[in-house]
Amino acid sequence: MQPIETVEDTCPYCGTAVTVELDSTTSCTDFVEDCQVCCAPILYQVLLDGLGEVVQIRACRENE
Repeated sequence: MQPIETVEDTCPYCGTAVTVELDSTTSCTDFVEDCQVCCAPILYQVLLDGLGEVVQIRACRENE
């Protein structure tokens, strides 16, 4: 597994496809990043397995 993984997701505000870079070398699996199109804050919740592989990523509005 490479330490930086690029994944495609959809902005929960504007519905546009966005690219997100995940760093599997950190233990932080929840982070906020602004949408590249509408600039709204997206909360990403990432589930990693025991080897640091991304199992699931969830993008939601920051206030959900």
